[in-house]
Amino acid sequence: MAEQQVFPTKGNLMLSKKALQLANLGYELLDRKRNILIREIMGLVEKAGELRSSIEDTYKEAYGALQLANISMGVITPYANCIPIENGVTLSSKSVMGVELPQVTLEEKPLTVNYGFSQTNSQLDRAYIAFDKVKRTTVTLAEVENSIYRLSVAIRKTQRRANALQNIIIPRHEQTVKFISNSLEEKEREEFSRMKVIKAVKLKKQSSEKAKRSAV
Repeated sequence: MAEQQVFPTKGNLMLSKKALQLANLGYELLDRKRNILIREIMGLVEKAGELRSSIEDTYKEAYGALQLANISMGVITPYANCIPIENGVTLSSKSVMGVELPQVTLEEKPLTVNYGFSQTNSQLDRAYIAFDKVKRTTVTLAEVENSIYRLSVAIRKTQRRANALQNIIIPRHEQTVKFISNSLEEKEREEFSRMKVIKAVKLKKQSSEKAKRSAV
């Protein structure tokens, strides 16, 4: 037991009370952080659901247009090779209660057609536009889902620390404070009783001496 390892002195009592106060403050801060992170993740979960629904519809539209383009034009690989590789994605971060969340940005630039029109048709154009939308939605979804993952990890860690404070550290300090307080109170009662006995003996001795002097 923690209280058996602490010598009951007023100095240790002050230190234990201070440690208990800091533990309670730490728990309050962790609980506040956990609530803020939960609110943050709930908003992102809702956003992720909307993005997944949107990206599924966009993929369906894009592959449908691509299929029609393949049917009407034959193999479109040469035209697909004309599309430049995307290199406008940048990654930064923002901090939410000490949790680093990614910010993925896709450079805004006009959609340019890099293939000729003489041997293509509108189905290829629709597929090209739809896949560009898929690309942009995917960037946003990647940011949101990665943020959700990091927040969920941070919430679990915060919860474990809060539980450790609430269920182990705070009760341990409370027991220590109680043990020292009870020990000091018992010591004060013993000291008070001892002083009373000493005083009673002293008064009795004084009365005895006074009686002897009176008899003489």
